[in-house]
Amino acid sequence: MQKEELEIRFKELSDILLSELNDDGFWSGELSSSALGVAVAVAALHFHDATLHEEEIKKGLGWLSSKQNSDGGFGDTPESPANISTSLLTYAALNLYAKNNTEVKATQQKLANYLITQNVDVRSDQVAKVILDHYQKDYTFSVPILTLCALCGIPGDDGFKHIPQLPFELALLPRRFYRLLNLSVVSYAIPALIAVGIVVFRKKKPNGLTRAIRTKAEKKALKILERSLPESGGFLEAIPLTAFVALSLINAGFRDSVVVDKGIAFLKRTQREDGSWPIDIDLSTWVTTLSVKALGNRENEVLTKTQQKRIVNHLLSVQNKTVHSFNGTSPGGWGWTDYSGSVPDCDDTPGTILALLELAPHHTIKEEILAGGEWLLKLQNNDGGFPTFSRGWGKLPFDQSCADLTGHCVLALLKLLHVYKSELNPKQKKQYTSAIYKAVDYLKKHQKENGSWLPLWFGNQQTENHENPVYGTARVLTYFQKAKLMLKDEPFLDERIQKMIVEGRDFLLKTQNEDGSWGGDFGIEGSIEETALAIAALNGIKSKPEIEKGLEWLDVYYKKNGLKKAPIGLYFASLWYDEKLYPLTAYLEAIKGYKDIH
Repeated sequence: MQKEELEIRFKELSDILLSELNDDGFWSGELSSSALGVAVAVAALHFHDATLHEEEIKKGLGWLSSKQNSDGGFGDTPESPANISTSLLTYAALNLYAKNNTEVKATQQKLANYLITQNVDVRSDQVAKVILDHYQKDYTFSVPILTLCALCGIPGDDGFKHIPQLPFELALLPRRFYRLLNLSVVSYAIPALIAVGIVVFRKKKPNGLTRAIRTKAEKKALKILERSLPESGGFLEAIPLTAFVALSLINAGFRDSVVVDKGIAFLKRTQREDGSWPIDIDLSTWVTTLSVKALGNRENEVLTKTQQKRIVNHLLSVQNKTVHSFNGTSPGGWGWTDYSGSVPDCDDTPGTILALLELAPHHTIKEEILAGGEWLLKLQNNDGGFPTFSRGWGKLPFDQSCADLTGHCVLALLKLLHVYKSELNPKQKKQYTSAIYKAVDYLKKHQKENGSWLPLWFGNQQTENHENPVYGTARVLTYFQKAKLMLKDEPFLDERIQKMIVEGRDFLLKTQNEDGSWGGDFGIEGSIEETALAIAALNGIKSKPEIEKGLEWLDVYYKKNGLKKAPIGLYFASLWYDEKLYPLTAYLEAIKGYKDIH
């Protein structure tokens, strides 16, 4: 594409981005509707009061029937291929109404046929083995899935027989001990550990000492659950997690619990007009910082000073100011949304730090930025990498350090140090420098032999193991290139990063498709998101022919399909989603970066 054409496209896309600003002056985006979210929400409303929630349930069931895949199964998004977990949960929810509703019965029968093709017989105890084998030692999702199935009569009257008992009594221990325990759920799923653990305990009715201990622990565990309940009623603002907690407590005999009351109200409030639910309310902090990143040094051309100030004020207003009630992290971090169920995390915090430093006079945000920096320092793991929510949890994949978050933190900490270096004392400077060096060492150790890095919260449904090395590599390379601009006084670190950049660049060049696009890995069909992020990463690394070929593909694809979203996001245990603003912000970032260099 010619520079003039790129400029026209940049203007067109930035106008679209401006039109997506909400009335409060920031971006909230739109997450895809989720069959899994709909199924679990419908079940929760049914168990609470099927008559009272008849309208919401009817709309939810109608949405499911209209979104069934041609093979009879259900995927995580309407554009996703069917998978066993979502299909099985949907089958279970439909089972509550199939007997008296012919449309639901027809949908369920097609679904049963799909499950048979996946070697899942819903009438057999083999259901539990299939799900447990799929998730292995991680019970975060497998036990809730089997619990809902059992409550809905799948496979029969004693569906709880093969469901592992979640040790909810361990939640009574001080939080600082959680990471030392061999918990079978990830750190952010403690509400499920408690609620699902209690209903499994009550339904299985064990004898002996274990029963006595858990009976005594129930009331205290429920108090812990209540204390971590956000004002909105939605745990993590997540529809599936909140619904699992509510339906478990209802079936355990705690229908009148405040957790159930607020959780059901949350579910009713978050149902969309078409009868569906997303997996989460929104990712407003994340997509707002992505939008700022996409505009980069051209924000003054696109955003007025008033608009920039509103974004800054909003981001400052959602910084966590206290010890967080959900996971006990210290003040200073940012979560993914402005709703009360959000939890500070290690991607939104560096993203927000960088966005604020881009938009606001540095002296006006010093206190908040340094608090965010301190939060990041406290979260860094001993291996030098950064996890998402909680330091020291490493037994399950979604709690471990990961490359893309660590690269993001390297850039944010370097930028913070670059801006405020003269105002930091020697001890602070040493802490930041040490953290950066340790993080770079982590990234060196975790760069694959082919030069790639793997991300944690993003994947590709078409690759083996659903991994997305293109996304992970593109993000780390982009962070590293921006970091290098601040390393004039750190030649050793600069050299180490440069070597990794070269290896990462080679990987991206090798994974470009013949048509100019990038998918998640070698030979995978391209998407706007992956292609644009790969281009953004390659900008400035002397790869002009490959970049231009990628830009040509984007141009053709965009003219034909518009800003078509790809389900590359991961939520909880491999639950896929797409986000309306991902292709838009990625495309803008690619164009802006190319025009900056060429």
